[in-house]
Amino acid sequence: MLVIVLACGFCTPAVADSPLVSAIRVEGTAARTKIVAEISAETGFSVKTLPAPYRVVIDVPNVQFDLPSGIGRKKRGLVQQIRYGKSPEGQSQIVIDTTGPVLIEKSFAAGRSGKRKARIVVELAATTPEVFAMALSKDSESAEASEASSPEFTASLPLFLPKWLAPSTDKRKVIVIDPGHGGIDPGAVSPGRTMEKDVVFAFAQALKEALDATEQFEVRMTRDSDVFVSLRERVKLAHEAKADLFIAVHADTVRGQTVTGTTLYTLSEKASDAEAEALAQKENKVDVIAGIDLGEQNPQVADILIDLVQRESKNHAVLFSRKALDQLRGITTMTGKPLRSAGFMVLKAPDIPSVLIELGYLSSRDDEKKLLSAAWRRKMSQALTRAVVKHFADGAVAAASP
Repeated sequence: MLVIVLACGFCTPAVADSPLVSAIRVEGTAARTKIVAEISAETGFSVKTLPAPYRVVIDVPNVQFDLPSGIGRKKRGLVQQIRYGKSPEGQSQIVIDTTGPVLIEKSFAAGRSGKRKARIVVELAATTPEVFAMALSKDSESAEASEASSPEFTASLPLFLPKWLAPSTDKRKVIVIDPGHGGIDPGAVSPGRTMEKDVVFAFAQALKEALDATEQFEVRMTRDSDVFVSLRERVKLAHEAKADLFIAVHADTVRGQTVTGTTLYTLSEKASDAEAEALAQKENKVDVIAGIDLGEQNPQVADILIDLVQRESKNHAVLFSRKALDQLRGITTMTGKPLRSAGFMVLKAPDIPSVLIELGYLSSRDDEKKLLSAAWRRKMSQALTRAVVKHFADGAVAAASP
C-alpha cells in the first residue's frame, strides 16, 4: 500500500544525501503528455503502467519530496492527478493516475546542467484498452530479464506509434505515394521499350493531383523525378512523413501476353499464391543494383508491440484495398484474383497501412496502351482517390481522433 502525500507539510523530513524532488510538471495534450520530475541529484528509477484504474508508477529509490501544497490535483492532458510518497517497503513512488489507457512512449533520466536540476522524464501516449492489455502482457514477460540486465534503471523502449494507437489532432491525413523504380533501375520494360519507372511515375503524379484537389490530404511522393530510391529509403521517407497510408505503384511484366489487369497487394509473410511470391521476390532484389545489403535489419523498429502493430496495419491496409477494388471495378480490367498478398519489402513498415497497386502488365499490349493513356490514368487516379476519401470518411482509423 502506498502512503499518499498531497501537501509538503506532511513530507518526510529530508535525509542527508537523499535526492530531493522539488517540482513535478505536466505538459502536453490528451494525445501525448510529458511528466517531468525535478530532482536535486540524478538517480535511477523504473516506470510501469498498471490497470484498474489506469495509472503509471515511477519507483525511485530513497528520494524525499518537498513539493508545493496541492500539486498534482489539477487534470492536464492524460494526467488525472499525481500522488507521491513511500511504499511500505520504503521505496519512494510517484503515481500518475491517467484519464485512460496509455503507453510509455519514452522515459529517461537527465543529470544537472548549469542551473538546471536533474530530471526524470516520462512521455505518455494515449492508446486503446486492447493495446494497453497487450503491452502489459509483453512487459510482464520481459520484466525478469530487464531487472537482471539493468537493476537500477528500467525504462520502456521508444515506439513507433501508429496514429490509430497514438491519437493526433491533425486534420489532414498524410498519404505517401511510392512510384516504383527510377534512375538506374528502369523496372520492367515492354517489348515496345516502355519503361515501368516512367509509366508509374506518370500515374503517381496524376494520383497526387487528384488527391490534392480534394484539399483533404497532405500528399507526398517518395521520388519526384527520375532518380533511384532504395526500398528501405522509401519506407524511411514514409516514416518521416508520419504517413497514414502508403501506396506503392508498379506495372510489371510476366511471361506471355495473356495476363492482364490490375491487382492490389497487401503484406503477407506467406504469399497468397506462387505468382505473387515470385513478383515480390523480383521486386525485393531491386536494392542489389545499388549494392545495398538486404539482410540489414531496420534499427528503428522496437520489438515491443511489433506483432500487434503490424497486424493492425495489415488490417487497415486490407480495408483500404477492398474499397479501392470497389472503385476500380468498371474503370479498368481487374485480374482474376484482384486482392492478393505477398512479402513486398516496401509494404513492411509495421506502423503504416501499406498497399501496392500493380496497375497492369507491360507484357500485355492492352495494358501497355492503357498505361500510356493520360485519360486512363486520370480515371484510375480519380477512382483511387474516391477510395482514399471513403476509407478515412468511414472511420477506418477512427481511433486516431482525440
